Amino acid sequence: MENYIIEMENIRKEFPGVVANDNITLRLKKGEIHALLGENGAGKSTLMSVLFGLYVPEKGVIKKNGEVVNIANPNAANALGIGMVHQHFKLVEVFTVLENIILGAEPTKNGFLTTKEARDKVVNLSEKFNLKVDVDAVIEDISVGMQQRVEILKMLYRNNEVLIFDEPTAVLTPQEIDELMKIMKNLIKEDKSILFISHKLNEIMSVCNRVSVLRKGKYIGTVDVKDTTTSKLSEMMVGRHVEGVKLSDVKKKGKVVLDVDNITVISKSHKNNAVNNVSFQVHEGEILGIAGIEGNGQTELVYGITGLEKISEGRVLLDGQDLTKKSIRERNLMGMSHIPEDRHKHGLVLDYNLANNLALKKYFQEGFHKRGFINKSRVIEHAEKLIEDFDIRSGKGATTPARSMSGGNQQKAIIAREIDCESKLLVAVQPTRGLDVGAIENIHRTLIAQRDNDKAILMISLELDEILDISDRILVMYNGEIVAELDPKKTSANEIGLYMVGSKVQDKAPKKEVKANAKRH
Repeated sequence: MENYIIEMENIRKEFPGVVANDNITLRLKKGEIHALLGENGAGKSTLMSVLFGLYVPEKGVIKKNGEVVNIANPNAANALGIGMVHQHFKLVEVFTVLENIILGAEPTKNGFLTTKEARDKVVNLSEKFNLKVDVDAVIEDISVGMQQRVEILKMLYRNNEVLIFDEPTAVLTPQEIDELMKIMKNLIKEDKSILFISHKLNEIMSVCNRVSVLRKGKYIGTVDVKDTTTSKLSEMMVGRHVEGVKLSDVKKKGKVVLDVDNITVISKSHKNNAVNNVSFQVHEGEILGIAGIEGNGQTELVYGITGLEKISEGRVLLDGQDLTKKSIRERNLMGMSHIPEDRHKHGLVLDYNLANNLALKKYFQEGFHKRGFINKSRVIEHAEKLIEDFDIRSGKGATTPARSMSGGNQQKAIIAREIDCESKLLVAVQPTRGLDVGAIENIHRTLIAQRDNDKAILMISLELDEILDISDRILVMYNGEIVAELDPKKTSANEIGLYMVGSKVQDKAPKKEVKANAKRH
């Protein structure tokens, strides 16, 4: 008889207009890493939210160590030794790292909060698992990757024995992903059992023992990793054969669309500049990919270009027009679209419905309003077209609240809105973050089609495969500067990685070389 630590039997969870989990059975063996795989909206996060007590199922039972348990809320889950790292972090931004970790499990003495022992425990856990977190840092001041580590520490601090990782690598660099894989293997050695939601098949193949596949809310099957392949898993997941997308040769480059001229952006978290005297150009009909480990200035560079942060020196030109001091609305009207890194903070109004989110850049245009009032039928019509064109899945269609949609479908909505703007420049930051292989294939095809229609695309990604597959040129950022310009056909992930960690720098000054090269085209 198998030794299962968790058994979820015949789970059914419904939301208005959709059955998220339809009679699903999942069993986790003690001491294994078990992957949960499926398309965006397949029901993976919902199923794990049921196990963690965030949702109560309409039908089904949950057993722990063979005994039926009632998990009415996350506190009950924690009491049973079940912890969860969520895809969208559950952190209080104005609290410190330590305050977030102990929140809900605060140590007290004589009615007063005592943090010394908690601090020592968190520091020890951070060192033991090589998480390197500053316990006194405020959450809003640290990177997305560092926030991910805080979520992991929250779970380790509570000594949970069943650990749920919901898309834990979506915001991590390749090096951080490798470290996380080592951490997961070490946790198994310490008698933990892990449920691991991921879209990244190579990660599943490298670290997991078994994989269970969901599709459109239904259970498809469970296989041993050693007995399967990535192509078989992707076919189980999407119900068809999935092919990767390769970039065709670039046509002769057109005019310069984006000209970034020696810009500097001051850092909010340290004395050095986040972006230090950076110059490059993006042309019509090309995808310029920027690679780099998170925290090396890519975020601030994008903020400076798109108007989310002020530039302290230098200037940004779009189609020859200086937009350095323009508002975000003015930049949009001048022809700039932006797929942001943080889809909740900068991409969506979560309490708006899908239709209103898709109209955020058009509601003030002719046809979308009349005599000062929004033309709701036009907004819905516009949304329904984008929903169909970009395969955005939602329970109530255009009227679905954005907050209730899966992360992958929220991402599709942002991409649909930004591409629909018919801009001259698309700034795409982590465009396929949290998407499944089928959706990634479609987004890559869409970006390439935009490029082939003479749009200029600036893509910032932590996924080296993505950078290599669909970039015409690659720039590498390290410590706030451009340290290399590379041809994707003549480089490798390993070489890019060396530039990313600062162990290799091109002989000539990259800033001058990039600018000079760009002007020669």
